[in-house]
Order: sequence, then C-alpha cells, then structure tokens
Amino acid sequence: MERRNKRRLRLFPKQGYIMLLIGILIGFMVFLAVSAISYRGGTGGAGQEGLPSHISFTFLYTSEKQGWLEDVTPNFEQWFFERFNITVSVQLIVTGSHDSVNLILQESAQPTAWSPASSIWIPYLNQKWTDLGKGQEVAKDSTPLVLSPVVIAGWSSFFKEHNVTSYQTLYQLAKDGTAFKYGHPDPLLSNGGVMAEVLEFADALNKRPEDFTYDDFTNQDALEFVRLIESNSVMYVKSTGFFGSWAAENGPSAIDCFAVYESVVISNAEKATAKWGDSLVAVYPENGTLLSDHPFVILDAPWVSQYQKFAAAQYLFYLLQEENQDKAQEYGFRPANPNVPLNAEVFNEKNGVEYEINVTTYRPLSGEAMENILTVWPSVKNPGV
Repeated sequence: MERRNKRRLRLFPKQGYIMLLIGILIGFMVFLAVSAISYRGGTGGAGQEGLPSHISFTFLYTSEKQGWLEDVTPNFEQWFFERFNITVSVQLIVTGSHDSVNLILQESAQPTAWSPASSIWIPYLNQKWTDLGKGQEVAKDSTPLVLSPVVIAGWSSFFKEHNVTSYQTLYQLAKDGTAFKYGHPDPLLSNGGVMAEVLEFADALNKRPEDFTYDDFTNQDALEFVRLIESNSVMYVKSTGFFGSWAAENGPSAIDCFAVYESVVISNAEKATAKWGDSLVAVYPENGTLLSDHPFVILDAPWVSQYQKFAAAQYLFYLLQEENQDKAQEYGFRPANPNVPLNAEVFNEKNGVEYEINVTTYRPLSGEAMENILTVWPSVKNPGV
C-alpha cells in the first residue's frame, strides 16, 4: 500500500493525542484504585474482586460512520475482555445529528457516549441543556474520531467551464444569470445541510462562523446572497450520502454541483466516471470549510456511571488505535490520529479528491448562531423545492 509522509490537515495534533493517552491511562489507574478500595472494604459489584463482571453502555452516533463502527466494535468487546477480564456490550444506536441532540435533551435516549457528525452540534446541545435548567454543560470534552471536510462536489466539466472555487463563485454565477443545478441536504434534517448553509453565510458575510452574531442573520445582503444560491437548488433531502449516489446514477444532466462530505465523493467518483465519462470531483472552498470531525463525547449526565465512563474511554482509545484509524480510511475518512499515514490509494485524483487540504478549516459556531441558522433557513431556501 502506497504511503506518503506529507504535511496534511491535522485537527488533532500529536501533543493533544499524547495528552489523551495520558488521560486515559490516569483513568485506568483511578479505576484500579477504586476497585482495590472496594475490594478491601468488602463491597463492590458482581466480580470476585469488587469489580463488575459486565459493563454495558450505549453509543449514540450518526450513520456516516456506521459501516466502520459496526466493523470494529465487536473486536473492541473482545479486546476489552482480554484486557480487563470483564465483558462489555456496546449498544450502537444510529440517528441524525439534530435528532441525537433532541433525544438527549428529552432523555428518551440516555447514551454514555455521543458522536454527532460535527463538533458544531456540541455548543448547541450545551446551550439547550442549560437553557432547560438541567445543570452544567453535558458535553464538556470531545475528541475527533475521523475527519471529512465539507466540499462542493460536482462534475469536472462544469467546474472547469465556470472555474468554481467557492460559494462566492456560485453566487456570482447566479447573479450573472448563469443557470446551474445545485443541491444539498435539508438543514433541518441533516448535519451536511447545516454545514452547507453555514459555509454559504460565511462567504456571504466574509466572516468566520465562530464570529457570527445575531445581526448577521438579519443582514439583507447576506440573506440575498444565500437566497440567490439556493434559488438554483433542485432538491433538499435527508441524507448527505444520497447526493453522491444519486449524482453518480443520474449524471451531469441531473445536477451540476452539490455540498457534501469529501468521503461521499470518494465513495462515488469511480463509478460516476465509468458511467458518464465525466469525473465527479471535490472543490475545497478557497475561503475556508468546516470539518465533519465526528467528535466522541462522554456525557456528563446523571444516568452515566463511572464504570460506563471508563468503558467508553477505553472504546475511544481503541477507536483511535492505528489499525482502526487505518480501517476508517477504507470508508473514505481521514484519520484523526496524527500518527496514522494518509492512504494515497484512497485520497487521490482518481477518487475525485486531493491528498493535501490547503484551505482554512473553520471552528464551530456558537450555540446561539446555530439556532439562528436553523431559524433563518425557511426564509432563504428555494420555496419551489
């Protein structure tokens, strides 16, 4: 397998990764100390040494990484047993990012660990949690599992003809009366849709999402910018992955460009080229993009026990191990662990993507700004779709 040791996008610097490992090690030592005290005191769980014989926890996560997690989780359960002589069961529950927030707020799902598609949902959950009077923030710490930037995907012939480099390019095309077919998931139903709308506003305002204010969403020039791009939308759907497979199946006459994750392009580029003789490629918005970084969060919620937190921390440690991060690349994700070389057999022009990402990656917007993004959407969407 070809590998290249080049400079590349890193959300998770090596120092941060080392600190994570140290933190998990300290947690393991505390776990053993508590268990020893429990044993000496004659109390404890079902195990002979005051330890539980079984730990079960729920992991609420989004569908983009379903294949990868279902692939590696059974191996984690075996790994955990061999390491601690305790059986563990990870209940995997798949849902959308926005839906997962609502499930946690309503407490109809009570996961130990949570992984939305992007960190943009963490401030939003925390704000909603505190606004409901549930106490302090429920999602205090997070660690990215895998990475996939948001790109403008589309047909190579269209991009070459119009020199598309950003959402500002799409706005200018629409302003000049150039007809094109655009699309992205519905922001009220999909993380990918929210991220597309955020990036449209970022280009409209010439502003980083982390700096968005309430007044930005009453700015008439910005609203018109987004509205004009959206006037070219031909569909809004629930699934981000749908656009890639649908475009590959229906071809350049159906849609010219659409906002999705880089991983969606990788999954569909080869079959699209084979069928249509035109390449499905990714444009990385030159002004900046957002990362679908799939943060892993161990919730600080009243329903989560210390044993569950420990098991979930070990699960995080396992998912970040090099062999499992390497496995994630087979599903089109960039590894979050900086020690894992990027697979050049996956990230290359043949698969419609770039090996290196040389654009700015934005930080998440505030919970208030996220609320505004969702609220303003009906006023800027194409009403005919």
